[in-house]
Amino acid sequence: MQNKKKKTGLCFFPAFDWSISPTHPEREERLLYTYDQLKEEGIFDLDEIEEINPSLIQEEPILRTHICVPDVSSNITDSHKIACGGVLALADRIMEGSLKNAFALVRPPGHHAMKVVYGNRGFCNINHEAILVDYLRSRYGLKKIAVIDTDCHHGDGTQDIFWNDPNVLCISMHQDGRTLYPGTGFVHEAGGPTAYGKTLNIPLPPETGEKGFLMTVKDCILPILEDFKPDFIINSAGQDNHYTDPITNMRFSSQGYARLTELLKPDIAVLEGGYAIEGALPYTNLGILLALAGLDYSFVKEPDYTLEKVSENKERDQYIQDVLKQVGQVWKTKEKARETFKADKDGFFSRTKRIFYDTDGISDLQLEKVKDCPHCSGFNLIDSKCREKRISALAVMIPFHCCKNCREEALYLYEKASGFSYVYLQNQLDNEFLKKGGVI
Repeated sequence: MQNKKKKTGLCFFPAFDWSISPTHPEREERLLYTYDQLKEEGIFDLDEIEEINPSLIQEEPILRTHICVPDVSSNITDSHKIACGGVLALADRIMEGSLKNAFALVRPPGHHAMKVVYGNRGFCNINHEAILVDYLRSRYGLKKIAVIDTDCHHGDGTQDIFWNDPNVLCISMHQDGRTLYPGTGFVHEAGGPTAYGKTLNIPLPPETGEKGFLMTVKDCILPILEDFKPDFIINSAGQDNHYTDPITNMRFSSQGYARLTELLKPDIAVLEGGYAIEGALPYTNLGILLALAGLDYSFVKEPDYTLEKVSENKERDQYIQDVLKQVGQVWKTKEKARETFKADKDGFFSRTKRIFYDTDGISDLQLEKVKDCPHCSGFNLIDSKCREKRISALAVMIPFHCCKNCREEALYLYEKASGFSYVYLQNQLDNEFLKKGGVI
């Protein structure tokens, strides 16, 4: 999809009417300094860059990806719909051929939003990248899509949504979960039985510098992408790996982010985290945009930048190399490892999850089941219980890759299900989204 004659799209949406609190790290001011920097550098006057306006999406793209309990309007604001609409608008232009790639500079962020949504966790309500994946598959028929998450925090929401999907490759490089929210994203988290190895996690030690990040991309991520051969690459472009970020512990810079983008060559980059509002975001965003457009970014440097601030020591360098070898081994042995999963007597693979909503102070206890099918990767069931809201929900999900037999069994289970506050049907195959127990 790369064409030098085409432009790089930019969608800017700062969501002035949405914030968790006036002093929260994820607030309106996050993008104001960036906008000023882009104007100062004359970005909006460049022939290589075209600004695209966002639009308010309807509920269908959200329902195709998420189970919103009890409904979309209870969890999602217009700001979320406009931010996601900006992402989809850019994707439309790329798929129609008028843009070569794009950068969605939008908020609120989304990569911590999981399949089932009760509210806000990790500053996120809906997952823009996951909604984009399903939108591209539904509208344009794409088969294989890669989501590369370079936020400092583990992309646990995107992982959760595509845990059992063999056609979506989710790679997250992030600060080690033992030292940072959400406390997940270890190498052994590699996907469900029907998609093992299509989830890959690269936990990097605190204080990882420029060399470690770029080595991770060049030596690990790029070879796996070459092997997977995706039709479309999405970058969850979190910028909280920066050496000045107030809530993380890494040592990346605007030059590093630009080079990472140049190497990764995403079709679309979507802003996620990044909370050094003045010292980092204006420079990292500028560097990423210039790299996408194929323009010189060598002049983009923070006022306080020095080589020492992004340097790597030999001990940390060796540790990162060992992690990359482990990830590479997971990828190489994924087919054999799938054989170790065993279904229960009813023909389902099961796992339990407890999901905590740190912003809203609620928790969700889930039992997830995946049908073991010789013809496809099965349909999915999620039995969800939120004690604080006194809600029990059952979600029956028919994915794009579902066979006829699994589709019929899933529809039967939806029809006969009872004893829950709400029962949802998410039928991606037929674009059908239903709910028993209230209006969807």
